[in-house]
Amino acid sequence: MNQDFISRLEDILETEQILQNEPMDRHTTFRIGGPADLFVVPSDKEQVRKIVQICREEGMPYYIIGNGSNLLVSDKGYRGVVIQLYTRMYGIYPDGDKICAQAGASLAKIAAAALKEGLTGFEFAAGIPGTLGGACIMNAGAYGGEMKDVLEEITVLTKEGEISTISRENLDMGYRTSAAAKNGCTVLEAVIKLEKGDKEAIQKKMEELKEKRISKQPLEYPSAGSTFKRPKGYFAGKLIQDAGLRGCRIGGAMVSEKHCGFVINAGGATAADVDALIRHISEKVKEHAGVTLEPEVKRLGEF
Repeated sequence: MNQDFISRLEDILETEQILQNEPMDRHTTFRIGGPADLFVVPSDKEQVRKIVQICREEGMPYYIIGNGSNLLVSDKGYRGVVIQLYTRMYGIYPDGDKICAQAGASLAKIAAAALKEGLTGFEFAAGIPGTLGGACIMNAGAYGGEMKDVLEEITVLTKEGEISTISRENLDMGYRTSAAAKNGCTVLEAVIKLEKGDKEAIQKKMEELKEKRISKQPLEYPSAGSTFKRPKGYFAGKLIQDAGLRGCRIGGAMVSEKHCGFVINAGGATAADVDALIRHISEKVKEHAGVTLEPEVKRLGEF
């Protein structure tokens, strides 16, 4: 990695915020991935803006992540800069019936903060393993709730490198998409608007949803959550099961026997294993049901 480039980053970041040849299996929920040339952990939105500006000026590839919950990183790693928001940009600030939070804050911790404040409406997100930034980009949802139901506004870094705010009426959120995603924006922080509720009722609902997840999802294995988007009129897990793929395995990657919508790291899986299994599933479901499955998992690096 070019030392002049690193020196420019050192002008705005502390030494401990810049890691070289960082193994990405430490930073993805799949527990898979080779080294990133540089791995940087900004503390605030202005640092993110400056890092991206430097990368663009120097022609350096970069990729922004939260906690890597929806990411498959190549075994060869990533030739560029991974900008991770999870380690330092995790602030959560309740304010009346609203919660302001940085993009790296986990949805589980935001839900816990809402419970503490007696705010209802965010229970659906308590068990989603991702961070706020990614959840806003993809309109994450579960058990009848979606981010579009609770977002007041989001602050983003535009593809032109400017920090801007998008209000609720302009979020344009749909199934696994948003205006921010369509326009190539990176979410930096968001304001969530909830309602006053009964703490006992909120906690009870969170516990009920947690039990549902534990009983139906393979949470004991590393994975990236649901591997495929839901095809219109179908359920991906049911299509995969009907194609006879329950327990199907390539190397250490396996279709979960508990929930066929999950590809799991059953032990020692490589990114190549997971990628091959995802492609195999897609082919078999297309052959069996005539339905094209679209992966929800993002690939990073060379495959």
